[in-house]
Amino acid sequence: MQRFDAIRPFYDSEINEALQKVSNHPMMKALMNFTFPEVADEVWKEQLHKTHSIRDFQCNVIYQSVQRVLEKSSDGLTTSGFENLQPNTSYLFISNHRDILLDTTLLNTALFENKLVMTASAIGDNLVKMSFLNTLAKLNRNFLVQRGLTPREMLQSSKLLSEYIGHLLQHENRSVWIAQREGRTKDGNDETNPGILKMLGMGSDEKNLMDYFKKIKIVPVSISYEYDPTDALKMPQLMAEANNEVYVKEKNEDFMTILSGALGQKKRIHIHIGTVLDKEIEEIKAIGESSNKQIVTLAQVIDDAILSNYKLWPTNFIAYDIVNKTNKYAHLYTENEKSLFERRLEMRIDHDNRVALEGFLAMYANPVVNKLKYHDVV
Repeated sequence: MQRFDAIRPFYDSEINEALQKVSNHPMMKALMNFTFPEVADEVWKEQLHKTHSIRDFQCNVIYQSVQRVLEKSSDGLTTSGFENLQPNTSYLFISNHRDILLDTTLLNTALFENKLVMTASAIGDNLVKMSFLNTLAKLNRNFLVQRGLTPREMLQSSKLLSEYIGHLLQHENRSVWIAQREGRTKDGNDETNPGILKMLGMGSDEKNLMDYFKKIKIVPVSISYEYDPTDALKMPQLMAEANNEVYVKEKNEDFMTILSGALGQKKRIHIHIGTVLDKEIEEIKAIGESSNKQIVTLAQVIDDAILSNYKLWPTNFIAYDIVNKTNKYAHLYTENEKSLFERRLEMRIDHDNRVALEGFLAMYANPVVNKLKYHDVV
């Protein structure tokens, strides 16, 4: 399987050597001291030297790190729908995307706790340009999505990526997480890019693409944070787009966003696991449309599942009422919750900047707007 070497995570046989190389790195020390504040450096270094598999590293280190993150920067993680999944079974989780690392890490935490197959997860190679982050990603079973390619290179990269995802799902019995579109949602509108499904379809070994999508067991995932810890950090890009400008990231911006996502206050977090899209795919196949039309229809089915199962928080209703100058949902939040949200808005956004102000509010209000397309939210 050498053709996957450019994008795959470490094999278990490579884990120990990789850990030994980074065990003295200052960022590894920071991670371990955060996770195990009472443990001497020599103790956790010895533990790393005894680690020989990704699963051991995830269970003994990453899982513990996530518990510390939840303890320090949230009011806890709740889940629903995991009863829809079977043990020892691989799934393709297609998820809305709010936080660079947490979305997939929290999903894996819940899969681990429910004794289900954890995922290999897609991550843009632009996010792991630092050597240490690249190593950490590969230790945590991330595979790379190559960015910034020419159209010809992109076609080759997409084919390789789709084949690798198909290989994981069908031959390694490894679940896979992928975002419904490139990049995090910055305006609160969670929409599946049909291009993601076209890329996945490039790995098909079936005559009919819908048969392949049915075989790899697509499961929509809805993840919601009461407070987005990176909400204000998303504003510059929204402002550039509003002014029809090309947004250029600052140096180390992605790394700072990763840190803010992990350590910033999130309050409550909820993950909902949908059901496998089996009957829905059969219905799409029965329509007998062109392949492109079927893909667009499947993207809409995934959107419907993600949005209808999205957990709304008081922050969403508060923002909706502020934007629409109404008290329609005032019964769903307290005055204290509204004051906290307004204080956050005041501290993070310049009120003279209308674009930033409206963008910030829309980020929280749009999930209510989108949910209303399916049914009343109360």
